[in-house]
Amino acid sequence: MSGTALAAAKVITFGCRLNAYESEVMRDHARAAGLDEAVIVNTCAVTAEAERQARQAIRRARREHPTARLIVTGCAAQIDPASYAAMPEVDQVIGNAEKMRAESFAPESIALPHQRMRVADIMTVRETAGHLISGFAGRARAFVEVQQGCDHRCTFCVIPYGRGNNRSVPMGEIVAKVRALVAGGCAEVVLTGVDIASYGGDLPGRPRLGQMVRRLLRLVPELPRLRLSSLDPAAIDDDLLRAVAEEPRLMPHLHLSLQAGDDLILKRMKRRHLRAEAVRVCETLRTARPDVVFGADLIAGFPTEDTAMFDNTAKLVADCGLTYLHVFPYSQRRGTPAARIPNQVPVAARKARAEHLRALGTAATRSFLESRFGGTARVLVEKHGFGHCEHFAPVAGVGGAPGEIVEVRLTGIAEGRLQGRVVER
Repeated sequence: MSGTALAAAKVITFGCRLNAYESEVMRDHARAAGLDEAVIVNTCAVTAEAERQARQAIRRARREHPTARLIVTGCAAQIDPASYAAMPEVDQVIGNAEKMRAESFAPESIALPHQRMRVADIMTVRETAGHLISGFAGRARAFVEVQQGCDHRCTFCVIPYGRGNNRSVPMGEIVAKVRALVAGGCAEVVLTGVDIASYGGDLPGRPRLGQMVRRLLRLVPELPRLRLSSLDPAAIDDDLLRAVAEEPRLMPHLHLSLQAGDDLILKRMKRRHLRAEAVRVCETLRTARPDVVFGADLIAGFPTEDTAMFDNTAKLVADCGLTYLHVFPYSQRRGTPAARIPNQVPVAARKARAEHLRALGTAATRSFLESRFGGTARVLVEKHGFGHCEHFAPVAGVGGAPGEIVEVRLTGIAEGRLQGRVVER
């Protein structure tokens, strides 16, 4: 059988930024253990499509690397390990807690046939594992895990069953991680987790996310840029508002977990905010930081959603002034309350509504990009000729070396990217 030999462990990542961070940790563990001939598939469970893609990747990886050890982990594997262990392509399944432990990748661990499936009860995990990674291969930006798990139980979401309950990384560990990344040449750090707005509730003194952000920026003055991953609007408090308003190194791009714009659907989702609060949060943040832009997660076709309810969600794009959308057609997840609601929206209607929201998002993004013509932006160069500006808009045609932050004159737009040239000094 033909195939491609591996010089180092290959990690295939699906899903969120937290998975991307954890993939780097696993890559380091595999390298330290000398585990070269291996493929690690880090799965996502947020939708049925994400699982389908992971299974497809597993089969393809086996065809391309027939002699490699194939390890499957991540949320989908944590929730339903037996189904992945039953795949003939898979050698071993490890859980979300196990994948963060160096010993899981030691030769003596991966070779034991009776440990083909090593997945603990995630709900019994009480701590986050501390990891210092030197950086992300080829990236000027890195993710830092500040929190794991979620204490909330939105009716559509299966992720708590893959991640467990909320647990936070102590501030001192976060500061140490960020210092190490900056020392290694990283110019931008993204704080990530499952529900970062709940940060600190389990720590002594119960510090909040805003307090942690301000302390981090104060203790690591050499960090040029800091970003936050997805935020629950119900948890944005005065501390975080103050950080957004007063910290110029905190980038003016915030991604909100809105999910819907109709009050009855939000209640049926068991979200902690209603429509008016989402609009108010955006207005308050924009007042505090006038140049802030918002991304948002939205779900189309949640059970019982009728046309009027969907229209309320569609109108939220304008009412909140959203710039970037991450749209999901509702996906039934086994074991969630929403999957048992009798009035499920037909799949075709879910897809059509999702396409409508994506079209609104594309128009909103283009409008924002066009509004930047003629102005300047500070762009973090990620690879030759390309990077992202403060508002996370992609910018092409820039000079500078990866890791540099350059001032760019914005001259046009092409293929969804701003075009620019470095301002000569």
